Amino acid sequence: MSKSTSENDRSPRFRSVPETAEILGMSEVTLYRAIREGQFPAVKVRGRYVVPSRALDDMEAAAMATGAVVDAAEHAVTKVA
Repeated sequence: MSKSTSENDRSPRFRSVPETAEILGMSEVTLYRAIREGQFPAVKVRGRYVVPSRALDDMEAAAMATGAVVDAAEHAVTKVA
């Protein structure tokens, strides 16, 4: 069974940290550090982090709508004990 054209044209729901770092023009080490410190939104499955594409889209939209700097830490949700 093949996927429909609309499914093939969609961007992935999650991106790897290296891919996200490249999109943002920053080093992977810096992005991993921000994720571990709760300053960048990510999902951790066992030892692997992935970044929701929607988080990137939302931050971009906020920056474009306000014309101001968007703090990624405001989009990150930290785990409550």
